[in-house]
Amino acid sequence: MDVLVTISLDHDMLAPIEARHVVTAHSGHGPMDRDTLVSLIGDKEGLLCTITDRVDESLLKRANRLRVVANYGVGYDNIHLEACTKRGIAVSNTPDVLTDATADLTFALILAVARRVVEGDNMVRQKGFQAWTPFGFLGTEVSGKTLGIIGLGRIGKAVARRAKGFGMAVLYYQRSRLSPEEEEALCVEYADLYDLLGQSDFVSLHVPLTDKTRHLIGRRELDHMRPTAFLINTSRGPVVDEEALVEALEKGTISGAGLDVYEKEPEVHPGLLGKENTVLLPHMGSATMETRKKMAQRAIQNLLLGLEEKRPPDCLNWEQLKGQKIP
Repeated sequence: MDVLVTISLDHDMLAPIEARHVVTAHSGHGPMDRDTLVSLIGDKEGLLCTITDRVDESLLKRANRLRVVANYGVGYDNIHLEACTKRGIAVSNTPDVLTDATADLTFALILAVARRVVEGDNMVRQKGFQAWTPFGFLGTEVSGKTLGIIGLGRIGKAVARRAKGFGMAVLYYQRSRLSPEEEEALCVEYADLYDLLGQSDFVSLHVPLTDKTRHLIGRRELDHMRPTAFLINTSRGPVVDEEALVEALEKGTISGAGLDVYEKEPEVHPGLLGKENTVLLPHMGSATMETRKKMAQRAIQNLLLGLEEKRPPDCLNWEQLKGQKIP
């Protein structure tokens, strides 16, 4: 079958696909541009894509033979899932394998913004470090503080487990409350959204992007946070209203923010760029050699099984596919 791979993978990674199918693979370092994707999709039965590739109605109209979309990433808001399902196209993502890497980066952001790591690094590189002083570069402690986690899925739980090592009290909010046994095991306490915002020293976002979570954190929510608190986002950019965030940072409504994702990614709100109390990263939550390799392997496994009309392990819509039955 004909397969399109929109990311650059080395030969060893592509070999399992090439052994069974005809592969057209992107060779550039950046994402495949939209026009190229559109021009190549027409005769493809399998697509291995990334979160930067929009698999929308306009693309699907050209993809008359498409049977499988294997997304390289846990988030899949780039894919019109309902439209794929109507066309009998299986869609998968890569959960689990990036959980620890993203949770690690979440704590890297917490520590960096609280302890002014980036500011300190910049000062040293600019030869501004002249002497140690008792009250120079004061930040805030992380140990013993309260962490509010919004969205206690795989990554949220992994963040909660790391918070134990810092002796943090952990509040969480999501639509479905955990069982008492799970809460006790994770050492977390359920709270209403606004109670969580008002009690937390750090608020960390770990929700998928949906219609209900878009701008989940806006002016009202930021106003409920402590002026000494920090907002951390490693989920999806549009979960935060960036205009409201910039306003909150300028007014001192909150103390700072650590962001790995952006509302109009890769564009970053210009009001964030000059803020010393922000740490801004280029969507690198899963960016470790080990994790990115595992993500590729997982996406390839999903793709190959889908092309064989077998259930991909991470299929998002198998039960809904017309005429399909769960094996």
